[in-house]
Amino acid sequence: MAPSTPLLTVRGSEGLYMVNGPPHFTESTVFPRESGKNCKTCTFSKDGTLFAWGNGEKINVINVTNKGLLHSFDLPKAVCLEFSPKNTVLATWQPYTNTFANKLHLKKINDFVLSPALQPYKVAVYVPGSKGAPSFVRLYQYPNFDGPHAALANKSFFKADKVTMLWNKKATAVLVIASTDVDKTGASYYGEQTLHYIATNGESAVVQLPKNGPIYDVVWNSSSTEFCAVYGFMPAKATIFNLKCDPVFDFGTGPRNAAYYSPHGHILVLAGFGNLRGQMEVWDVKNYKLISKPVASDSTYFAWCPDGEHILTATCAPRLRVNNGYKIWHYTGAVLHKYDVPSTAELWQVSWQPFLDGIFPEKAITYQAVSSDVPSEEPKVATAYRPPALRNKPVTNSKLHEEEPPQNMKPQPGNEKPLSKTALKNQRKHEAKKAAKQEARSDKSPDTAPTPAPQSTPRNTVSQSTSGDPEIDRKIKNLKKKLKAIEQLKEQAATGKQLEKNQLAKIQKEKALLQELEDLELGI
Repeated sequence: MAPSTPLLTVRGSEGLYMVNGPPHFTESTVFPRESGKNCKTCTFSKDGTLFAWGNGEKINVINVTNKGLLHSFDLPKAVCLEFSPKNTVLATWQPYTNTFANKLHLKKINDFVLSPALQPYKVAVYVPGSKGAPSFVRLYQYPNFDGPHAALANKSFFKADKVTMLWNKKATAVLVIASTDVDKTGASYYGEQTLHYIATNGESAVVQLPKNGPIYDVVWNSSSTEFCAVYGFMPAKATIFNLKCDPVFDFGTGPRNAAYYSPHGHILVLAGFGNLRGQMEVWDVKNYKLISKPVASDSTYFAWCPDGEHILTATCAPRLRVNNGYKIWHYTGAVLHKYDVPSTAELWQVSWQPFLDGIFPEKAITYQAVSSDVPSEEPKVATAYRPPALRNKPVTNSKLHEEEPPQNMKPQPGNEKPLSKTALKNQRKHEAKKAAKQEARSDKSPDTAPTPAPQSTPRNTVSQSTSGDPEIDRKIKNLKKKLKAIEQLKEQAATGKQLEKNQLAKIQKEKALLQELEDLELGI
């Protein structure tokens, strides 16, 4: 039987050792520290009772419960280790030769992914398109690979130079992120991406993402009944979808590029790592309620503890060679333990001891931050650059992007709130267009005299529908026609339609056309 609290393995230039999990965080006596820089690999068995590591000379296996050495193998070149699900086999990897038990005869297979569940085993295979033919992903059940009807499901699509295939835990469906290296519309530097859903019962669909831009992350809930996608130009959107690919909950927009479900699937962390500042949003996804918003700056690694209550974040080399270390958090935002590697050393790997499902029961979610002996650190707030000419002037609250709140925090009808600058600008445009239409209708009516212009604006002495000059009237008519076409393109883009490059160029000319129309109507 494994220990009651998970152990933490730490591998770096200081050697390989284990640390007791919460609440003690002391070095464990289960495993004597292996010093030196030759510890290339280590792993636990699936149930956490066995631990194997390589020290550059041998591969050793110990029993975590009784601390006894079980086996030692002369495999100095092994760099990867993996236990079988029943702990009866330890697989090692080094330059190798292979033998076949079965074979799938399908031409031009570019990638494949095995299902994570136990028997019956399933496999998803990807074949890229060629000569006008679409790419496709097919699902098979081992060992039924032969015959025209052997495939469980098939989904074909265009615009795919490569794919990422993600099985759910129960091996009932696969999510496919199809990517192109180049976006031919010019809208994105990252190429173009689409998300597809394929089920083993033959059902398939394209997941409609409301915001254009890259797909940063897609993760399945452990229940296998829903998934979360993080997508769109920054600030990115995050949305939970069901198995019908219908949106269940919209988290709005924010600085995020990753999502992590807890082992029990009841908590979701949305995070912004890499080139973002490490902001995290911890959500109760049963009630869709925000629990906490901690910040883990410079993190290169994130992992949930098997107990579903604690989170590990770390800064490791070679991704970052300064400020290496790790932190253990409670999901309510409190830092329970922190370790900073000395400036002369590096941290290479930190990982939780795994446990089988059901060992840790799901606990009720709390929203009150737990107590901690670790002093809290206020995250450094980076100030926006201000040109020298503006540094002595009042700071305005202007934003580069207008962030969208989660769907349950949006203003409801009847709750009047001040409009944002963008919303107010759009409202004024709508009112101006409405007034212009009404005036145009009144000009066409023979029974209604044109309304004289105000005396305070002597230059605009004629109505907006006619200037008295046929050439100017023709230009005004053409400008209004172009602006109407631009409005239609913007409406199409709002519904998610991909616009062509020349259509995007038309939209960019809207401001200049509006100014030209205004000048003509004012007689400038």
